Amino acid sequence: MFAIIDIETTGNSYKYCNITEIAIYQHNGAEITGSFSTLVNPEVDIPFYITRLTGIDNRMVKDAPRFFEIAREIIEFTAGRTFVAHNVHFDYSFIKEEFNRLGYNYKRKTLCTVQLARKFLPGFPSYSLGNLCKNLKIEINGRHRAAGDALATVKLFELILQQNEKQNAADGPKLF
Repeated sequence: MFAIIDIETTGNSYKYCNITEIAIYQHNGAEITGSFSTLVNPEVDIPFYITRLTGIDNRMVKDAPRFFEIAREIIEFTAGRTFVAHNVHFDYSFIKEEFNRLGYNYKRKTLCTVQLARKFLPGFPSYSLGNLCKNLKIEINGRHRAAGDALATVKLFELILQQNEKQNAADGPKLF
């Protein structure tokens, strides 16, 4: 069981920046079994360069729930699941830090679709989500938005799972 996650943030530093949007797709290894997506009020101003990248501005998040208001849903939605993301360290670090600020030690097993793609889909010049999806003809509806990027990551993860199955049929032990 997997929780495929993408977030948008106010910047690149998990220690000093906050989440502005989160999307989670529950996946059973064959298909999506549940989803959760919301804007998040970061309780700080969103820098202009982030608004230009994501389209998320201060007006959009003004009435959105704050992280502590959705924390329980995130815990429940990811419980017993492996946390999967494209460049998992980024997403996991932000979520872990948001929970640390609440005094909660959030811990999940992680899988990175960048690393998995390099192993199971070798030979691409770039493994950024946008470039990889373009090369694999995976459509991204809503680039640099949590739900769009998370759904593209789901499709990428499903291709990786297929490659893993093919390799297991030939080689033996499973990756997951």
